[in-house]
Amino acid sequence: MRTFMMTTVSLAAIFAAACTPDGAVEEAGAPAAVEETTADTAATEAAIADNPLLEEWTGPYGGVPDFDSARLEDLRPALEAAMERNLAEIEAIVNNPEPASFENTIVEMERAGDALGRVFTYWGIWSSNQSSPEFREIQAEMAPRLSAFFSRITQNQDLFARVRAVYEGEEMDSLRADQQRLVQLTYDGFARNGATLEGEAAERYAAINQRLAELHTQFSNNVLHDEENYVTYLTEDQLSGLPQGFVDAAASAAAQRDHEGAYAITNTRSSMDPFLTFSDERDLREQVWRNYYNRGDNGGEYDNNAIIMEILTLRDERVELLGYDNYAQWRLEDRMAANPENAMGLMVPVWDAAVARIEEEVADMQALADARGDGITIQPWDYRYYAEKVRQARYELDSDEVKQYLQLDNLRQAMFYVAGELFGFDFRELPEGEVSVWHPAVRVWEVTDRESGENVGLWYLDPYARQGKRSGAWANSFRSHTTFDGEENVLATNNSNFIEPAPGQPVLVSWDDAETFFHEFGHALHYLSSNVAYPTLNGGVRDYTEFQSQLLERWLLTDPVVENYLVHVETGEPMPAELIERIRAAANFNQGFATGEYLASALMDMIYHTTPPEEIGDPDTFERETLDELGMPDEIVMRHRSPHFGHIFSGEGYSAGYYGYMWADVLTSDAAEAFEQAPGGYYDPEMAGRLVEYLFAPRNAIDPAEAYRLFRGRDADPAALMRDRGFPVPDGMDGE
Repeated sequence: MRTFMMTTVSLAAIFAAACTPDGAVEEAGAPAAVEETTADTAATEAAIADNPLLEEWTGPYGGVPDFDSARLEDLRPALEAAMERNLAEIEAIVNNPEPASFENTIVEMERAGDALGRVFTYWGIWSSNQSSPEFREIQAEMAPRLSAFFSRITQNQDLFARVRAVYEGEEMDSLRADQQRLVQLTYDGFARNGATLEGEAAERYAAINQRLAELHTQFSNNVLHDEENYVTYLTEDQLSGLPQGFVDAAASAAAQRDHEGAYAITNTRSSMDPFLTFSDERDLREQVWRNYYNRGDNGGEYDNNAIIMEILTLRDERVELLGYDNYAQWRLEDRMAANPENAMGLMVPVWDAAVARIEEEVADMQALADARGDGITIQPWDYRYYAEKVRQARYELDSDEVKQYLQLDNLRQAMFYVAGELFGFDFRELPEGEVSVWHPAVRVWEVTDRESGENVGLWYLDPYARQGKRSGAWANSFRSHTTFDGEENVLATNNSNFIEPAPGQPVLVSWDDAETFFHEFGHALHYLSSNVAYPTLNGGVRDYTEFQSQLLERWLLTDPVVENYLVHVETGEPMPAELIERIRAAANFNQGFATGEYLASALMDMIYHTTPPEEIGDPDTFERETLDELGMPDEIVMRHRSPHFGHIFSGEGYSAGYYGYMWADVLTSDAAEAFEQAPGGYYDPEMAGRLVEYLFAPRNAIDPAEAYRLFRGRDADPAALMRDRGFPVPDGMDGE
C-alpha cells in the first residue's frame, strides 16, 4: 500500500527512503488514536489541482515527474493537501459497508496514496540530491507532522480490524501465493508497528515516533553541515603524490567554492579516500582523516552524541511497549537472520579472522615504512597510504595505473552490456530536454525489453558530487512496476558522488568506486526487472536486498567487460592480461582492513541496539570501550563512526541491520560459486534465467529464503564467504 509505513516500497517507504542513506526503505511505527478527518474534500482537491508537485505525471513513458515546475515553496502545501486526500482514501476503506475482503480492503490500500507518493518524489530529490537551508527548515517542520500522519493510519483500529478480518478469514485459502504474502506483510506492518496498542500506550508510541522523526532529521543535517563546512584547501606545494586527475578535480572543486587557485579536499569519502591513499603529506593526511571521521563529533550545535542517546532511549522504550526485550530483537524478527544472536553468530567468526589479517597487514606496512626510513608508527591516516605502497611492491599494482582503464562512461556502457546479456534490456539515451531533470548533470536512458521492444522504464543517472548533495552512492525509484491496475513501468535512479572533472577531461575512478557503480546499478536492475502485481511487493527484507546488487559487482571483471570496456584512457587498448592477473591476485589484498572497518560498524550497531541505554552513557566513550573489548586494532577505525553513522541514526532503514551487508555477502559468495561452476560461467544462459526468475523479478513476492533455495537448490553455505575473502574456514562453519 502506498500510504503505509511498512517493510515495503509503499508511500511511507518512499518517505523513509528520502530520509535514509543509500535509498534505504525504513520501517516506521506510527502512533496515536485515529481522529475523524474534517478535511474539506473540495478544498483539498482544489489545492491538489493547483499545486504542480501533486499533479498527475504526464508526457511520454507513462508520465514522468516535472522537475522543471518543482518549486520549494509548493512543498509544504502539497504535503498537507496530499495527506488530507490520503486520510480520506483510508476513511473510505474503513467506512465500506461490505465485509472486509482482499479486494475492498487490501487492494484499496495498495491503490491509495498516489498524490502523496508524487510529492515524496520531489521531497527525496530535495533531501538527498539538492538540499538547502530552506529545504531543511521545511524538513524539520514536516518530519514530525508526517510521523503523526502515518500514526493515524497505523493506529487506526477500524482499518486494522478489516485487515485482520482478511488475514484470519476463509478467503485467504483461495488467494494466489503473492496475494497471501501481501496480506501477511500488511497485517505484520500493523501488528509490528503499534496497531495493537491502546490508550496511553498508543499515545506514547505516537509521541515517540514524532520525536524520532525530528531527531533523525537533525542527525542527518548535522552530518551534512560538517561535510559542507570542513573542507581542506591545499596550495600547489602540498600536492606531492597526488595523481594529476585528482589534482585537476580538486582545483575545479576549489574554484566552485570561490577558492580559485587552491585545491579543495572535500569532506566526503570520494575525496578523502584517494587523498589518504596517495598524498605524501602526512600532516595533511591526518587533518583530512580527522575532518572526515569527526563528522558529527565536533562539539557545539552540530554535535550528534546527545542525539544518539535520545534516539537509542526512545527506540528502546518504543519496542518495550510492544513487548520486546530490545530494539534489535524487534527489528530482526522478520529478517532472514531472525534474531540478534544469529547475526552476531555470523559476524564474530569473520571479525576474528579480519583482526588476524589486519595484524599481518600492519606488520607488512610497518616493515615497508621502516625500510624507507620514514620513522613513523602506522596510524589510521597512514593505512591507505602504506597499503598502496605494499600493493605496488607485492603485486606491482598501482591504483592510479588501474584507474587509467576505468572511465566512468565506459563503465556505464559495460553495465548496459551486462544488463543486456543477463536481463535482455537495451538502453537508449534520451535527447536533452525530452524529460525534465533536477540538475543539468543528470542524464536519462530509456530501458526496453530486447525481445519485445516494449518499454520497461527509464534510468536516471546523477553522477557528480556537489554542495547540497549527500555523500555516498545510492539507488532509488520514482515509480515501481505493478500490474494490479494496469501495467506500470519503472522510473529508476542511480546517484553517485564522483568528483566532476575539469572541462574536457574524462572521469577516472578507483577499482572500489567501479565496484560500487556496478553495485548500485544492481539495485536499479532489481527495480527494472520486477514482475510483481502490487506496490508493497516491490519492497524487500533488509538483509536480503543488498544481495542482488553485491552479486552484480562480480561481472566487472568478466572477460567481455574487460576486453571491451576496460580500455586505456589514452591508447584505447584493453586492459592487458598481466594487469588483470595482478588485479585478481590482489583481490583479497587489504581484506583485513575492508572487512574490519565494515564489521566494526556492524558490530557496534548491533551492540547499541541490544544494550540498555542507561548502560551506554556517552556514545564516544561507549564506542571506544566497546571496540577495545572487541579487540579493535589501533590502526583502523569504524567505517562509519557513531556520530555520522547515518545508516542507523538518520532513519531506521539499517538500524540493527547494518550486519545485513555481510548476511547478503554469504548469499553473494555462494551464488558466485554457482556461476563459476556453470558451463557458461557468469554468462551461462540457464543460470542467468534462474537469476532473473528467482532472485530479481519476484522482489518481495516470495520469501527470500525460499527464493534463494529455488535458485540454488539449497540454502547458502556460510563457508563460501570465508573462502571468498581468503580467510580460513572456522570449525563448525561447514561447507558443502
